[in-house]
Amino acid sequence: MPLFLKPIFKERIWGSDNLEKYGYQLPEKDVGEVWAISAHQYGDSIITNGPYSGEPLSRVWDEHKELFGEFPTAQFPLMVKMIDAQEPLSVQVHPNTAYAYEHENGDYGKQECWYIIEAEEDAEIIYGLNTDSKDKFIEALDEEAHQDLFKHIPVKAGDFFFIPNGIVHAIGKGITVYEVTQSSDVTYRIYDYDRTDEAGNKREMHIEKAKDVVEVREESPNVIPDTEIIENHKRTQYISNDSFTVVKWEVTGTLNYMKPREFCLVTILDGEGTLVTDGDIYELEKGKSFILTSEDLDNIFKGDFTIMITYV
Repeated sequence: MPLFLKPIFKERIWGSDNLEKYGYQLPEKDVGEVWAISAHQYGDSIITNGPYSGEPLSRVWDEHKELFGEFPTAQFPLMVKMIDAQEPLSVQVHPNTAYAYEHENGDYGKQECWYIIEAEEDAEIIYGLNTDSKDKFIEALDEEAHQDLFKHIPVKAGDFFFIPNGIVHAIGKGITVYEVTQSSDVTYRIYDYDRTDEAGNKREMHIEKAKDVVEVREESPNVIPDTEIIENHKRTQYISNDSFTVVKWEVTGTLNYMKPREFCLVTILDGEGTLVTDGDIYELEKGKSFILTSEDLDNIFKGDFTIMITYV
């Protein structure tokens, strides 16, 4: 039986009600992130169906490893988010797991990737630095010379970006993103446009830790997808590495889906239809997220929809 999950809403100063159009019933406040699938301590998805209904994903992960193929890590490995950036996000960098484990109470490091769902005209992200050495980066930070420090990359809907540890990055204004990340909430902010909250306080920066983990290297931001037509369906694999594999399926009609791993994380980006798993029928619509477990052996998608699937 697939594990369907209740989304977690995160208010952000750069959020809005834009994610309602992706099938989410948002609270009144500005929502910048929907944590669609997460077992992290700062946002633990609640299962909404079957024998585990009402239980947090982290508990099911801990107590029913057989559902996940006895996966070897102590923590659930991935998070899936939807991000609505009506204003630019802070410029930031993530550490690797070794650094995070030492400095962040044993948390994971963080690699992530973005599929751009929606982008306004002239939208852009920050990806990398306009400097050729770490010493020059540190000097610019100390002098608060942010103006020309960051590389700006134009983006459009359908683009995909991989953000490894150590790469300075930020989602820009007017962009909606499907994000897959390692299960971590460790972020080191470098610059936040001098914004303040309702009480007039600026958000915390993490300059010294950022200096430790930033890497200055020529990293190509674009990922070239691998696309194939399978029967009537379009399958696009964007990335596959040690942290995650991300695949988009554009389904038209009936797809007999063969799980590539013991468990897969699934989010419906658009459209509607049904999932038939081992003879049981589940209604699918935009905004639904669920996990196909090791026990879900025979899976058939029926309908017209765009599906994002990720796994380790």
